[in-house]
Amino acid sequence: MKNFLRLAIVCILFLHHNWAAAWGMTGHRVIAEIAENHLNKKAKKNIHKLIGNQKLAYWSNWADFIKSDPDPGLNRTGNSHFINTAGNLSYEAFSAALAASPAENLYKSYLRIKGEAKQKSGDSKVQQQNLYFIIHLLADAHQPMHVSRAEDLGGNKIEVEFFGRKANIHRVWDSDLVDNEKYSYTEYARVLDIYNAAHYRQYTESSLEEWLYESHQLANIIYDDVAKNANLRYEYIYQYKYRMEDCLLKAGIRLAKELNEIYGS
Repeated sequence: MKNFLRLAIVCILFLHHNWAAAWGMTGHRVIAEIAENHLNKKAKKNIHKLIGNQKLAYWSNWADFIKSDPDPGLNRTGNSHFINTAGNLSYEAFSAALAASPAENLYKSYLRIKGEAKQKSGDSKVQQQNLYFIIHLLADAHQPMHVSRAEDLGGNKIEVEFFGRKANIHRVWDSDLVDNEKYSYTEYARVLDIYNAAHYRQYTESSLEEWLYESHQLANIIYDDVAKNANLRYEYIYQYKYRMEDCLLKAGIRLAKELNEIYGS
C-alpha cells in the first residue's frame, strides 16, 4: 500500500510538472536543436567549455526540472517563465507594460540573466545555469500562452477537449500540438530548419520586446478562438499547426542569435 501511495504521488507530481512546462519537453528540445545548428564557431567553442560535448537539447528543460529542487534559489523561479499583461494591447501599450512589470517575470528575468551571462563572471556552475536559463526562457518567450493573462493563469483555467480528452488551452499549446505530429525532437528540428540565412534574417532583425509582442498577438487570437469553440480536433490542428511550427522555428533561430551574441562575439 505504501509503495502504491508513493507511486501515486510521483505520478501526480509528474503530471503537474508537465501541466506547467512551456512547450513540453519535445518543443524545448526542438528549439535548442535548431539553435545549435546555427551557432558560430566561437560560440560553439565557448559553450563547449561550459558543458562539454553535451547537446543544448539535453539542458533545454533544466529550468523546468529545477522546480523540484530543494534549493529555494532554484525552485522559486517559476515566475520567470511567463509574463502577464492585459489583452489586445498596442505595441506601445505592451512595451509600457513590460517596462512597468515586476522584477521576476519572463521579460525581466531573461534580460537580467543574459546580462550576467555576457559578463562571463562567477564560477562555472553559475555560468552553466545562466546558459540553461537562456536556452529555456527564450523558448518560453515564443509560447503564446506564456505571454498571456493572469486571470486564467495563461489559459490553464480554460478547459477544453483535445480529441475527446480533457485538457486546457495552455497544455494544448505546451505539448499537445507538438506531440500530435509524432516527430522526435531531432526529426522535427530537421523538417522545420530548411531555409537559408537570408530568410532567417527577418526573424532576427528585431528585439526581445517585439518577439514577446508577437506571442501576445497570437495569444489574443487563441483566446478569441477558444471562446467560440472548446472542442478541439482536426480543424484546430489545421488552423494552428503551422503557426505553432513558426513559433518553434523563430525561437530556435533567435536563440542562436542570442547565444552567438553572448558566447560568440
